[in-house]
Amino acid sequence: MHRHPETDHPPVETPAPTPSRRVCASALAVSVGLVVLGLIALGTVAAAQARRSQPPLQQATRAMLDGRYDEVDQLTAQLDQRDPNVVAIRARAAIARGRYDDAEAALRPVAMRAPTSAAAVELGLLAQMRGRADATAILRKVAVESTDLLVAARALRALGVFSEANDAYRDAVARAPKDPEVITAWGELYLDVHQDADALELFQMALENDPKWTPALLGGAKALADSDPPQAIAVARKALEINPSYVEAYVFVASQAMDQDHKDEALQSLQKALAINPSSPDAHAGLAAIAYVEDKTAEFEAEIAKALAVAPMFGEAYLVAGELTAHNYRFDEAVALTRKALALQPESPQALTDLGTQLLRTGDEAGARTALEASFKTFAYDKPTKNMLDMLDKLDKFTTVRDGDLVLRFNKDEAAVLQEYAIPLAHQALATFAKKYEFAPQGPTLIEIFPVHDDFAVRTVGLPGMVGALGACFGRVVTLDSPKARPPGSFQWEATLWHELAHVVTIQASNQRVPRWLTEGISEYEQKLARPEWARQMDLELAGLMNTDKVIKLRDLNAAFTDPRKIGIAYFQGSVVVEYLADTYGQAGLNKLLRAYGQGLDTNAALKSALNADFDQMQPGFDQALERRFGSIRRALAGPDDEALARKSLDELKTMAGAQPGSYWVQMTLGRALRKAGDVDAAVRAFETAARLVPIAPGPHSQLAQVAVEKKDRARAIAELQALVAVDFDNVDAARALASEMRQAGITDAAAVRAVNERIAAIDPYDGEAHTILGRLAMDRNEAATATREFKVALALNPIDRAVAHTDLARSYFKAGKTADAKKQTLAALEIAPTYAPAQELLLQLVEARP
Repeated sequence: MHRHPETDHPPVETPAPTPSRRVCASALAVSVGLVVLGLIALGTVAAAQARRSQPPLQQATRAMLDGRYDEVDQLTAQLDQRDPNVVAIRARAAIARGRYDDAEAALRPVAMRAPTSAAAVELGLLAQMRGRADATAILRKVAVESTDLLVAARALRALGVFSEANDAYRDAVARAPKDPEVITAWGELYLDVHQDADALELFQMALENDPKWTPALLGGAKALADSDPPQAIAVARKALEINPSYVEAYVFVASQAMDQDHKDEALQSLQKALAINPSSPDAHAGLAAIAYVEDKTAEFEAEIAKALAVAPMFGEAYLVAGELTAHNYRFDEAVALTRKALALQPESPQALTDLGTQLLRTGDEAGARTALEASFKTFAYDKPTKNMLDMLDKLDKFTTVRDGDLVLRFNKDEAAVLQEYAIPLAHQALATFAKKYEFAPQGPTLIEIFPVHDDFAVRTVGLPGMVGALGACFGRVVTLDSPKARPPGSFQWEATLWHELAHVVTIQASNQRVPRWLTEGISEYEQKLARPEWARQMDLELAGLMNTDKVIKLRDLNAAFTDPRKIGIAYFQGSVVVEYLADTYGQAGLNKLLRAYGQGLDTNAALKSALNADFDQMQPGFDQALERRFGSIRRALAGPDDEALARKSLDELKTMAGAQPGSYWVQMTLGRALRKAGDVDAAVRAFETAARLVPIAPGPHSQLAQVAVEKKDRARAIAELQALVAVDFDNVDAARALASEMRQAGITDAAAVRAVNERIAAIDPYDGEAHTILGRLAMDRNEAATATREFKVALALNPIDRAVAHTDLARSYFKAGKTADAKKQTLAALEIAPTYAPAQELLLQLVEARP
C-alpha cells in the first residue's frame, strides 16, 4: 500500500490468509446455500446417529452450534467440572441464554486456577462485555501466557492487538488446518478491519470442513452485508435453520431488515432473540435504534437502559442507533448519538471512526480528522480510518471556492474548468428546487468533486469501490465523481450534480426522513425535467421486465435499492413512480408527501396523509400508466431476445421476420445477419423497421450510421448520427463523429453546430476544440459572457496555439466592455506570437477605444 508522503498514517499491512483464494460475495452465498440445503436434505436421523457416536464434549460443541443449549448442560453434567474446557462450553451455553451471573460464577474459580485456559478467556470476554474492571488483566494474562494458540488469539483480538492476533490465528490454522472453529475465528478478525474478501475466504474454508458450522455462516453473512444484502440475509437465515436459537443471527437479520425499511420484520427478529436471551445487549440496542428513528424517545431510553443494565460500558448501544440514524440521513443526530457512545468508551476506535465518518457527512472535516486521528492512534489497522485520513490529506490540497451559500472544492488541476459550470449550475439547481418544493435548504452547501473515483468512494463510505455510484448527498454535503474519474462517455457530471442537489432539498424538506425510493425518484425525475439528455436510459430494460412480470412492486421499491441486482432499475423506476405521482396528485401532492415524512410518519401513513392512498391502492393505476408509456416498446421487445436469435440462420431469420414483423429483436438480428452477408440494402430496411418499432433504441441508428459512412452517404450519415445522439445521450464518440461529418459537409447551421458541440462539452468538458467552437458561436450571438466562459475554459486546457486562445478570450472581453482584461489577454497573445496579425489588430482597436 502506498504511503502518503505527508502524513503520519502508516500503511495497514494485514497479511492475507493462506492459501490465498479469492471468492466473490455472490459465489460464497450460492455455495453456502447449496451446501446447507444438501445437508438439510440428509434428514435429522442420520445427524442424530452421528452425534451419538461422538465423545460427550464434542457432542456438546455440536449442540452449542445447533442452539440446543439445555442439551449442552445435560451432555456435560457427568464430565469433570474442574476441566476448563467443560466449564467454558457450559458458560457459553449460559451466556447464550442471558445467564451472565451463572456463567461468571462458574468461570471465575476455574479461571483463577487455570488463568491461561479456555475458561479464562471466556471469563475475560464476559467481564469485558459487562464492564468489569479486571477484564483487561484477565485477557492480557491469557494473551501473553497461554500455550493454546486459539485461546491466545481470541484474547489478543479482544484486546485490540490486531497484528499479534493475526499471527496467532495464522499459526493456529497452520497447526489445525481443518478446524472450522480456528478458521472461523480468524475470519472474524478480518471482519473487524473490514477486509471482507479475506474474511469470506476463511469462512468458505471453514464451511468446506464443516458445512453446518453456524458461526462461519453468520460470518459469511456479515462479510456479504455491504456488497449483497439480500444474499447476506439468505445466508444468515441458513444459519438460523441450523440453529434457531442463534441470537446474534437474529440481531443481524433485524439490522438488515431495518436497512430495507422492513420494520415489522426487524422487530419480529429482535423479539425472537429476546425470547432466547432476554438480557441481550445487542437485541436491546437494536430495539433502541428502531425506537429512535421512529422518534419514540421514551422507548429508546428504556431499551438503552436495559442494555446498559447488563453492560454498563456498552457504547455499542448508541453506535447501533447512530448507524441506523445515519442510514436515515439524520447525520447531525448520528453525531450526537456517537458522542454518547464515546462518553461510555472514550478510546473506542470504532466509536471514534464512526464519529469521524458522521462528521464528514455533516461537513465538519476538521472535527472528522481529529476523531479519525484519535481512532488511528488507538488502532492502526482499520482500513476505513486509514483511507479517510489519506483522503483528507488529498482534500487539503484541493482548491476551495466560496460563492454565497456554496462551498465548492475541486482538484487544483480541474478547478479552472469545472468551476465555470459547477457554480452557476449549483445556484440554479438550489433556486429551482427551493421554489418548486417550497423549501429553502439550510446552508452552507459543501460540494466536493473528485477526479479519482476511489477517493469519492472513500469520502462517502470509507472504502474504495462503489463502482456504480457517481455521487452522494448527506443533506448539506454533496460528493461526486469529476469527469476525469471515468472514461468520457460514461456519464454527464452536470446531471449528477443536479441530481445530488435535488437531494439537498428533499432530504432537508422531509426533516431528514424521506425514504430512498422517493428522494432518488425525485432526483432522477428532476434530471429529466431539467434536460432530456440527463435522463437515465433504462426504458428498454423496464419494458422487458414488463414482459416477464418482473417490474418491482411499489411496496418493494425501497428495498430494491439495497439489492445489487435491482438497484439500477430501482433508480429508473423511482423516477417513473414520481412522474406518476406528479401527474396524478400534482406538485402539491409531492410537497405534501415530503412534509408528511417530515412529521415522522412511515410510508403507509405518509401516503394516506398526503395523498389519501397507499401503495396497494396505487398499484393498478401505476400499472396502467406503465402500459400507456411503455406498452408499444414492451410489445416490440416480446418474444426471443437478441442472444437466442443470434444462433438462427439467415433463412430462419427471414422467415421469423415475415411471421413476426413487429419484433424489434428479430429485425435487429436479421439486419446484422444481412449486413454480414453483404445484402446491405435489405439490412438497411430491417434496421429502419427496428427503428420504427422502438424509436428510442440506439442500436438501429448506430447500424444505419455505420452503413451510411461505408457508402459515403454523408447526408444519411449525419441524419442517423443526429438520431443516435438524440437517443444515446452519453455517446461522446457518436457526437464527435457527427461533428466531424458536419464539418466535412461544410454545414454552418449555427444551431446544429452548437447542439453537437454542447453535447461533446457536456460529456467531456476537457475537449478544448468544442469549447472554442462554442465560444465563437456565442460571439456571433453577441453573448459575450458565455463566450468568455468558453474561451477561459479552452485556454485553461492548454491548447496547442495559445496565442489564438488568448486572442479569442481578449475579443470576448472587448465585446463585454472589459478593455483592461482584453488588453491583458492581447498582450499575452503577442508575447507568445509577436507577429500574430489578429492580436495586433485587436490591440490597435483597444488603443483607439481608450477614452
